[in-house]
Amino acid sequence: MNSEQASSDTSERLATRGQIVSWTFFDFANTAYSVIVVTVIYNRYFTNHVASGQRWLWGLAVSISMICAAALSPPLGAIADFSRGRKRFLLYFTLASVICTALLFLVKEGMVFWGLLLFIVANIGFEGGLVFYDAFLPRITSRKTYGRVSGYGFAMGYLGALAVLVIVDFILPASTDPDYFFYVRLSFVVAAAFFMIFSLPMFLAVPEPEGTVAPISSFIRSGINQSKKTFQALFVRKEYPSIARFLIAFFIYNDGILTVIVFAGIFAETILNMNDRDIIVFFATVQTSAILGSIFFGIVTDKIGPKKTITITLVLWILVCFAAFFIRSVTMFYFVAFAAGIAMAASQSASRSLMALLTPREHEAEFFGFYDGLCGKASAVVGPLVYGIVSDLTNERIAILFIGVFFVVGLIILQGVVEPRRRPETLMTVNFQKGTE
Repeated sequence: MNSEQASSDTSERLATRGQIVSWTFFDFANTAYSVIVVTVIYNRYFTNHVASGQRWLWGLAVSISMICAAALSPPLGAIADFSRGRKRFLLYFTLASVICTALLFLVKEGMVFWGLLLFIVANIGFEGGLVFYDAFLPRITSRKTYGRVSGYGFAMGYLGALAVLVIVDFILPASTDPDYFFYVRLSFVVAAAFFMIFSLPMFLAVPEPEGTVAPISSFIRSGINQSKKTFQALFVRKEYPSIARFLIAFFIYNDGILTVIVFAGIFAETILNMNDRDIIVFFATVQTSAILGSIFFGIVTDKIGPKKTITITLVLWILVCFAAFFIRSVTMFYFVAFAAGIAMAASQSASRSLMALLTPREHEAEFFGFYDGLCGKASAVVGPLVYGIVSDLTNERIAILFIGVFFVVGLIILQGVVEPRRRPETLMTVNFQKGTE
């Protein structure tokens, strides 16, 4: 690439600081959904109150939604590459998640079907939208600062989770209050409103990359065909060996991360007898450490590279799993959770940076479809199943050791990834209206 092309490439990729901040606000917004619905409140409300303790129904709902999101993500990513429609598709998926999250307020005891259906659609909306959101990263900053900007996004996300946890903790009365479940259901409306309001800067301030205006149906056909070609290029013809190897490694170690997130609250309740308010405080602590981890390791990523950063965090994850086996007190659990929060933020942020660094410019949304979908969302089915089977046959302490194996295997595979050299680009304003070279 000549200097003129490089300059054009740089100018097209970079955004103003205000636009970058607006992009990170989507992370701030959407974690309200994930923490309230998936991790802390709705999962336990549905299992214990709506479904009368039938935990397999919750597992079924999570699996169905993640499989659907995984199947949709690659073609949707390809569609976003072909069209000037990343923000449009992101808006569609966001509205689906927000509306169905708010409608969870209507789900009461015994309404299993509606509780499942609304959650599945909300989760598909949340997970599907991440494909288009993450694909903006290479367009708003330089390769040299992928790690820092990605880290800022995750930091904003954990800050948003902390903020919504504080709000929900404030509105929830004592569990003995006769209207307790009304306020539990009200927390879903709070999460939906939080998600919608704070996602607005992304839609209003971040420019849409240049593309083609055409009927959606034509993009769908092109997207599906292109996603098939991409799968063959990555995993059959192996035209991008480092990307394929990284996606496999990410699939495995992200499986471990998602399993820890899904079962942390159950672990706390089962092993340490923590109640609802204790678990809210616990997750607030995790979000605090995650904020620190995402900022610190975002800077570290730009200094030493995302591959080395991921390696460090996977070693930390292995130590977390090992330490969790020996937990005997709430105090020790908090120490381990603090370390897990740092590892969670750092590994996810650095992974997004490495994927952005590896991905060819013309395939950004398409390849991020495989990253977020096939390897990010589909992995959420395997780890929880392993954890559930092992914990049923033995106990939760043994199960967490098995999850540590996911981090070990992912770490080994990651070492075969060749990280590209980063160019010393400088932040400047982007002109999204300029054509490609």
